[in-house]
Amino acid sequence: MKTVAGNAPAVADSGGGAAGGRAAGRDPYDVESVRADFPILGREINGKPLAYLDNAATAQKPDAVIEAVSGYYRQTNANIHRGVHRLSVEATEAYERARGTVQRFMGARRPEEIIFVRSATEAINLVAQAYARPKISPGDEILITTMEHHSNIVPWQILCEQTGAILRVVPINDAGELCLDEYEQLLGPRTRLVAVTHISNALGTINPVAELVATAHRHEVPVLIDGAQAAPHLPIDVTTLNCDFYTITGHKMFGPTGIGALYGRYELLEDMSPYQGGGEMILSVTFEKTTYNHVPHKFEAGTPNIAGAIGMGAAVEYLNQIGLDRIGTYEQELLAYATEKLSRIPAVRLVGTAGHKAAVLSFLVGDVHPHDVGTILDQEGIAVRTGHHCAQPVMARYGLTATVRASLAFYNTRAEIDRLAAAVEKVREIFA
Repeated sequence: MKTVAGNAPAVADSGGGAAGGRAAGRDPYDVESVRADFPILGREINGKPLAYLDNAATAQKPDAVIEAVSGYYRQTNANIHRGVHRLSVEATEAYERARGTVQRFMGARRPEEIIFVRSATEAINLVAQAYARPKISPGDEILITTMEHHSNIVPWQILCEQTGAILRVVPINDAGELCLDEYEQLLGPRTRLVAVTHISNALGTINPVAELVATAHRHEVPVLIDGAQAAPHLPIDVTTLNCDFYTITGHKMFGPTGIGALYGRYELLEDMSPYQGGGEMILSVTFEKTTYNHVPHKFEAGTPNIAGAIGMGAAVEYLNQIGLDRIGTYEQELLAYATEKLSRIPAVRLVGTAGHKAAVLSFLVGDVHPHDVGTILDQEGIAVRTGHHCAQPVMARYGLTATVRASLAFYNTRAEIDRLAAAVEKVREIFA
């Protein structure tokens, strides 16, 4: 769906960064060459090479992103949309060029449909307050699922407290898949919005979001998709999905922290009032009246994370040059290998075994507390996540308080999976 980007000019000119580096033109897929683009992967932890398997929490950054952010501060740093001097013009061009890069990455029809935010969390809160709240009456319903991240639960709970709306929840089966029949049954005349994750951060389940959107639209219900976990792994095309809102976050897709994007259908954004007030989101202000700026600027109050947006654009260019189709193929092979290796260990129980899932393995090792497992793995130089993964309702569904989660990216290797399996075996021996 996406084309491979060509050689980019220097960051001072493009603002998007030189996303090429060693990543461009690899065929066949060369994971060692990819790894060379990520300086942190050369670190040692406790005297052992780092095996970073915590990508669902945050992904590492390639040189192209680091250089794009550094280049902005070194060569172009200025505030945007306000100045006529050269630096301000260059910074504005770089920022808006990044918006266009994200627009094409998400498959949006026009750049005005992309709003820069701090994170997918802020994007969901924006939709809850600026879109949903004015339309909600007591007794109306918001429909989410059991597998949501807290970021796609708490904003809707706040909205329900504010408006008297009711939160409805689609259940999941033992494999961690949505119960689609019950989803359709829960869609009713009082349903005002569906908010669903594209990929579960705790289970790795890839939801059939196109089907979910089509079903909701038959009931004339708009849909928000939380794509924070999907953007690093799958091609996204919001036009094909026909969703109403879609959120992504930079730091999980190899970009900076503190930057994300909300896609919204233009006509919906036009009809929405601002979520926050301040500078930039206005056309004029008097003490009697404020006239708001045009979409998307009316939702970007104050000085934005300019460097973050530029870095996010560089991350998108980097992903495009490798190719999300190639990334997905490699990660699925890695997932199959890791699943087989861990499944061989008698004490290991995998949590989340959906037939269609991303490269996430959530597991337990006998009766050993996940935090103890994570500590021992860290001693072996292996970084995993332990806890409830900001998805406590998922844990409760399985009668758990925590799991160990290994989440993979396109720079991980089979050798790292072998190290993970060996370390889990060591845990089993220590607690035998």
